[in-house]
Amino acid sequence: MNLFGVLEISSSALLAERQRAEVVASNLANAETTRTPDGGPYRRQHVVFNAVRPSAFARTLQGATDWYGQGVRVEEVVDDPAPPVRRFEPGHPDADAQGYVSYPAINPIEEMVNLMGATRAYQLNAAAIQATKSMIVQSLEILR
Repeated sequence: MNLFGVLEISSSALLAERQRAEVVASNLANAETTRTPDGGPYRRQHVVFNAVRPSAFARTLQGATDWYGQGVRVEEVVDDPAPPVRRFEPGHPDADAQGYVSYPAINPIEEMVNLMGATRAYQLNAAAIQATKSMIVQSLEILR
């Protein structure tokens, strides 16, 4: 793999981790949202990553021994299938006939751990880009 391939992979990971952090931030911001335009409480969301594979033509050019992924992308953002958490709050405007309010099934601690993971992955990919940039600059100076 060449240095520009490293840049491609790390830059795609930066974009994917940024979107992951945005989704986690949205989950945290809506942890108490009991009513959405679709009806019912907010649904926690997850980001699904997928590897970007080289095209068939690119694999032919690379040869059978040099197949590698070309990065990562966000495949989709999916709703968590977990049922809402029901709390007995008869005075709440969104309470049902029995006095229960449905809240999103969001654990703020779990979301903070996910946010820290996304942040750390973002930092590592940014460091990889910086290191690769330094290697490219050094290589160009040697060629002078």
